[in-house]
Amino acid sequence: MATSPRPADSAAASPDPGHWEWQYLALMRRIWEQGDERVDRTGVGTRSLFGAELRFDLGDGLMPLLTTKRVFWKTATREMLWFLTGDTNIRALCAQNVQIWTDWPLARYRQETGDPITREDFSARIVADKDFALRWGDLGPVYGKQWVDWPTYEPIGDGLYRKGPGINQVAQVVDSIQRNPGSRRHIIEGWNVAEVDRMALPPCHKTYQFHVAGNRLNGMLYQRSCDLALGVPFNIWSAALLVRMLAQQSGLEPGELVWMGADVHLYLNHAELVKEQLSRTPSGEARLEILRRPATIFDYRIEDFAVSGYEPQAHIAAPVAV
Repeated sequence: MATSPRPADSAAASPDPGHWEWQYLALMRRIWEQGDERVDRTGVGTRSLFGAELRFDLGDGLMPLLTTKRVFWKTATREMLWFLTGDTNIRALCAQNVQIWTDWPLARYRQETGDPITREDFSARIVADKDFALRWGDLGPVYGKQWVDWPTYEPIGDGLYRKGPGINQVAQVVDSIQRNPGSRRHIIEGWNVAEVDRMALPPCHKTYQFHVAGNRLNGMLYQRSCDLALGVPFNIWSAALLVRMLAQQSGLEPGELVWMGADVHLYLNHAELVKEQLSRTPSGEARLEILRRPATIFDYRIEDFAVSGYEPQAHIAAPVAV
């Protein structure tokens, strides 16, 4: 069984006791020391708590980018831009050497074919062979499909329906923020009950809601399943990035990001990561500059984002549970 880091393993003091990252580290410690140990879908096992909240001020360009380990923000940004295209095939990600979704189709390919292909070779073949990518690279109707093309159906009589035009929730939110800022319906939802079973992985960061206060845009993310060590650092960056893009498109200033996690967990095979990260002290703050304002929220490119002031401590490797 994994050994819990004790309080003595943490840094005794911080040069900036108000640094936002302390709340993340406190949650990590609480889960590891007090979480319910349970068997999970992956078979790896977790320690889990139910219900947590983190809050981040996005004013003055600030972004919630962990400093106690390196987070590859460009990878997370490329994923967010991919979501906004509505694409559900990993080919475009693999072409950018973004492999965060590769393990799920790879596992299916290995299981169905018996081919022990490496992830590197599988990804390379996805990029090189369009037909292979069509057969093996699709994830089902995951995030982007629901965000920009939520399916609708129209009655045609005798109890029959035909597929109607998809709903672009993101475009609707941009429009509603601009036209009706006081609305309580600025929501992007990823949990389509009718299509969950067709997804390689049902949405973890499932519901986003936005709130206009004066000239500031606040955002809230509700996440049903939260891999605190590996997934959440990406999720909070991506959610903050989405707030920043929506704010720019709406002529508003970014306000606060509120992250709410339901099943927040640490995998039992992440003991060394937990111990190492809890021994480190947060320092410095990352700031994001968006270098241009595209015509729509769907027209951003990776070159539009520049991060300054980010000097993280070393990356901490840990296995992904599939």
